[in-house]
Amino acid sequence: MDVIYTKNAPDAIGPYSQAIVTGGLVFTSGQIPINPVSGAVEAQTVTEQTEQVCENLKAVLEAAGSGLEKVVKTVCFLKDMGDFAAFNEVYAKYFVGKPARSCVAVKELPKNVLVEIETVAEV
Repeated sequence: MDVIYTKNAPDAIGPYSQAIVTGGLVFTSGQIPINPVSGAVEAQTVTEQTEQVCENLKAVLEAAGSGLEKVVKTVCFLKDMGDFAAFNEVYAKYFVGKPARSCVAVKELPKNVLVEIETVAEV
C-alpha cells in the first residue's frame, strides 16, 4: 500500500491521505474546491467549484501514476440537487470515459462548499 501526496492538490484537512494505491487501484479521498496554492476556497458557484475539484483530483491521480481517463468509479456529493445540471456539465468535460457514479445531496460539506468528489481509478 502506497500513500500518495502532491503539493499540486490541497493538503488533507484531517487525519487522512490524499490517496492510497493498493492492488492496482488508486482510491482518492474526497476533494473539495480548495485552491492548492492559496489553501482557500475561492470558487463561488457550483460550476467554478466543480472545476477546482476536478483539477484537484487530476493532480492527485497523476501523482499516483493514474489519470482521469482511468477512473472507474466516482462518488459525488452536492449540497443542493438544484445544482445537478450545472455540476454535470463540468463533470462531463473531465470524466469523458463515463465511469460508474453515485451522486447524492448532503446536508453540509466541509468548509461549507457546494461539491465534493472521490474516485477509484486504475493505476
